[in-house]
This record gives sequence, C-alpha cells and structure tokens, in this order.
Amino acid sequence: MKKLIYTLLIIIALTNNSFSAGSSSDNDSTPKVSNYAKAKNLIKAAKKYEKKGKTEKAQKRYAKAQKLLLKSNDEKPLQADTLNYLGFTTRKLGDYEGGEKFYLQGLQIEPNHNGINEYLGELYVATNRMDMAKERLEVLKTCNCEEYDELKEIIEGTKKSKY
Repeated sequence: MKKLIYTLLIIIALTNNSFSAGSSSDNDSTPKVSNYAKAKNLIKAAKKYEKKGKTEKAQKRYAKAQKLLLKSNDEKPLQADTLNYLGFTTRKLGDYEGGEKFYLQGLQIEPNHNGINEYLGELYVATNRMDMAKERLEVLKTCNCEEYDELKEIIEGTKKSKY
C-alpha cells in the first residue's frame, strides 16, 4: 500500500512540475498570430525585396503570403481586406485574371475600399484598360488618401507601375 501511495505522489509531483511557470508547455500565454497577419508581414517583406531588385526573394514571399491568405479566406470568408491582398499577391505572381477576380469579389463587399480600388486600377493600367483604371481613380477621388495620389501618378505616367 505504501508503494502505491509513493508512486501516486511521485506521479502527482512530476505532473505538477511539468506545468510550472515558464515551461515550454505553457502555450496559453502566447497569442496566436493569424494567417492574415502573417501574410501581411510577408507582403511588406516582399515589397522591400522588390525595391532592392531581389525579385526571386520577393516572389517567394508573395507565394507564401498567398497560401496564408487562402487559408485566412477559408477561415473567415469574404473579408474585403483579405480579398484585396489575395488580388495583390495573385497579380504579383503574374496571374492578372485571378487577381482581378479577387479584387472584384472584394468590391462587391466593400465598393469604396481604397486599397482594392487602387490595386485594381493598377492592374487595369498594366493590362492597357485605361478607361477602367480612370473609373477606379474616380471612386478614390474624394478619399483624400495616398491610394488616389499613387494611382493618379501611375495613370498619368509620372510614376512607373511595378505591377
């Protein structure tokens, strides 16, 4: 009987010790970063690589971001911000048609979304649909935002589009 009690005490002591403060088993204190947030960080990094001319590294980040955004869209469907970045990464990976579909889905949810309107306008410039690009600019006209200024510069040709 004594052996059984000692065995139980040892098991209890070991179990309690494994959950002490600071142990690797204490995962509740670390907040989980969403797939959307991870993707946004990858997009920021990709843009920096692009500015430095490191296209291959940028493309890898865009591809990883796109995968995370697809997961995010599955978890929380039809979020305009997610669809905006899905359109952006898809376009950056060379699929203009797919990118346009994501942008248009996002505009159905939020027609005045600044980011979607700017990026869709840039896509229209890149695909020689200037009238449609100007329509996106018109939507942004009253926003008093940098998206308007950037798209305007691209349409006027004073800023070269990398998209």
